[in-house]
Amino acid sequence: MRQLLVLLLIATMLCSSTIKDTRSLAQSAAGLPVGKPEEVGLSGERLGRIRTAMQRYVDKGMVPGVVTMVARRGKVVHLEAVGYRDAESKTPMTTDTIFRIASMTKPIASVALMMLYEEGHFLLNDPIAKFLPEFSNLKVAVPASGEDRLGTPYKLIPAARPITFKHVLTHTAGFANTYRGITQPEFAKTFQQGRKPNDTIGDAVKRLATLPLNFHPGDAWEYGNATDVVGRLVEVISGQTLDEFLQKRIFAPLKMTDTHFYLPPTKLNRFAAVYQPDEKNGNKIKLLEAPTAESRYVKEPHVYFSGAGGLVSTVADYVRFHQMMLNGGELDGARILGRKTVELMTANAIGDLPVWLSGPGYGFGLGYSVIKDIGQAAISGSVGQYGWGGAFCTYFWVDPQEEMIGIMMTQVIPYTHINIRQEFQVLANQAIVDGAKPKAATNHITAR
Repeated sequence: MRQLLVLLLIATMLCSSTIKDTRSLAQSAAGLPVGKPEEVGLSGERLGRIRTAMQRYVDKGMVPGVVTMVARRGKVVHLEAVGYRDAESKTPMTTDTIFRIASMTKPIASVALMMLYEEGHFLLNDPIAKFLPEFSNLKVAVPASGEDRLGTPYKLIPAARPITFKHVLTHTAGFANTYRGITQPEFAKTFQQGRKPNDTIGDAVKRLATLPLNFHPGDAWEYGNATDVVGRLVEVISGQTLDEFLQKRIFAPLKMTDTHFYLPPTKLNRFAAVYQPDEKNGNKIKLLEAPTAESRYVKEPHVYFSGAGGLVSTVADYVRFHQMMLNGGELDGARILGRKTVELMTANAIGDLPVWLSGPGYGFGLGYSVIKDIGQAAISGSVGQYGWGGAFCTYFWVDPQEEMIGIMMTQVIPYTHINIRQEFQVLANQAIVDGAKPKAATNHITAR
């Protein structure tokens, strides 16, 4: 009996220690209050399904490892890591792993530009040529007819209207890109292959300005490098590099200590390897880039600061940024934006233009996709929910109605053969068990 009591005591101490250590880890990682799921209307048991599903992807060899986080009403209630940060060395994935977040850079760069909007430097309908004259007198490429005899598949006509700040923030400027459009070969040759080792984002934007547009500004939604132009506008208006602006005006105030354009070598021990699917092996992962000093996210020169996709970060840093947005522009006494600007950024700003990358039911705000119709979107969520993802299979969403944030990070490119991002969102939302009625989405009225 005495031995049994001792064993029970030890078990209780170990259990208490595990809970304490888990909470301490989440507290130190996110810097946000930590709570039990039941305190914020979630089921801890149902949240446990996230780990099971993520582990399934690891066991199948589809991803190396995953970090997931769920926060509701300002409290982190789920923070877990499964699998490996580096599958070759069997280094375990940890919640403080640093990932290439790629296009999840775009909301941060967009917020930076909107901070300058709040200072009175421009209006959304102002032409960007006011600050970037290379975007004056633009031409649009349109299909050539047999009678044109140009030797090219297109001819050029004057743009119907100038590119505005709103156009670059919503991906409706018409820029040439790698995805679609008649000017893809010219984009590859001029913008991508024309890049030199010491180029800055200013150099790249000037090359982009030499290319004809795919359509008249405002006529369509087309994903591309528009947020590089957003970042360049931040530089020209502020007189700082995008790196300097983000560090001083966003990362330092929000205590985002692990978010960088170029990872310091001292943090390489937390940098994730990146993988690609091996078609010859059932799409199981194979190494694409090891987490070494030779990564382009580490090595010098440190001069190219891409607002479209240049940052590395952690789940903990990223949740701080979007808790600020969910709070209406403020976190822990640091105000980044005013509440009305947050509402403007997260409203649909493109009317009924189709967002082909997200699919039906989605619109687009100033740096974010926005759900307009959950039925058409065909995924659990709320009208007014906003978010985006990155090319290396990172993903986040913010649901103002449910006061909820979800973040998932792994490192696989491409990832279109798996549904891990969408499934994570379903798994997080199915854990909502409170009876609270969602708030009316009054802050997300479509802006036309």
